[in-house]
Amino acid sequence: MRTTRRLVRSGLTLAAAAALPTWLAGSSAAVSGISVSTTGSTVSVVTSACTQINGSWGNASLLSSSQSSFAQGRQAALAGTTVSQSAAWSGVSPGTYTVVVVCSNGGTAGNQSVIVSAPAPAPAVPTTSSTTRSAAPSRGVMGGLGGAARDYGPLTLGIGAALVGSGVIATGWYLRKRSKPYRL
Repeated sequence: MRTTRRLVRSGLTLAAAAALPTWLAGSSAAVSGISVSTTGSTVSVVTSACTQINGSWGNASLLSSSQSSFAQGRQAALAGTTVSQSAAWSGVSPGTYTVVVVCSNGGTAGNQSVIVSAPAPAPAVPTTSSTTRSAAPSRGVMGGLGGAARDYGPLTLGIGAALVGSGVIATGWYLRKRSKPYRL
């Protein structure tokens, strides 16, 4: 009877560990497949989600807060290789924008918001003081998933989750085995 219970418990544990990568892979599909950054008045976007069709990777659009469709924004063609495609806009006014990337197959690679801040004024040169100051940024960086991090995709996240899950299961098994008294 005890052996049957142990087998059932270990089978349920293995089934849960096997289902974990599938569950995690399904939840990571909602993560944006683009990375947006800003330097001064230049906004750039990078993705690896698009494939080249008829010599085109797709287009990216920079939408201001008053624009609601892809066609209304400032569009730029994606350029790059099979590993990475990118587009950039220069001379962007300060404000909040949304970047949308549409691949050449018509699918959306993702969208992400970005804040373009006004350039910091040049620091005044002190005439009597010998200390130097550096200008602090006027606004912070937009956080969240993506941003400056690379999107690894559902397969990589699933494999990582499976390794972590199997490590947790092995640790539990080892600690349970160690907690039983030795029998001679």
